[in-house]
Amino acid sequence: MADSAYLQGLAVPDSDPPRHSLIVRITHWTNTLSFAALVVSGIAILIAHPRLYWGETGSAATPSLIDLPLPLVLQNQNGWGRYLHFLAAWVCVANGALYVSSGVLTRHFRNDLPMTYGLPQRLTYLMVVFALFPLIIWTGLAMSPALTSVFPALVTLLGGHQSARTIHFFAAGALVLFLLGHVAMVVRAGFVNQVRAMITGRDDDREGKV
Repeated sequence: MADSAYLQGLAVPDSDPPRHSLIVRITHWTNTLSFAALVVSGIAILIAHPRLYWGETGSAATPSLIDLPLPLVLQNQNGWGRYLHFLAAWVCVANGALYVSSGVLTRHFRNDLPMTYGLPQRLTYLMVVFALFPLIIWTGLAMSPALTSVFPALVTLLGGHQSARTIHFFAAGALVLFLLGHVAMVVRAGFVNQVRAMITGRDDDREGKV
């Protein structure tokens, strides 16, 4: 009897469902890579012109709303940064659409979030997914002359192209702060185990969840 109970105890972890589904793990790491590319390329773009404006137009010859504490390198427009930013942005959008649609269809947002996160974490998480990310996408699209020539409301509702760029900057800053908070919580809960769970889907050490 004791041996049978012991063997059953050993079998429980193997029968437990994965902590994170495959689609959650794939979209998580895809988002991590694309977000890193967006941050690097975004900094390169800002270094080319570290000034923010409000309204439709803005240039080195016009008064700025905010001067960022970055070196001004107007002669270097960092074309690679713009190309990388554009590519990474669309990867992030496609990946986010896959994650949200999968989360709705599998009821991930309804069933898994209440078991994994506290109320403040859930509210922050949902705000990032359903408010901050859409705002980032909207303001990014509003900076495209090709798109706004067809859909002018994209930019007029924001107050102009430069207004869209300024809002985009602050929304991106909010996402970076969220990321730093998320990483801090991962470290606090047990970095190795949390990363292992997001790679393999298993929570082998049964540490605190983030």
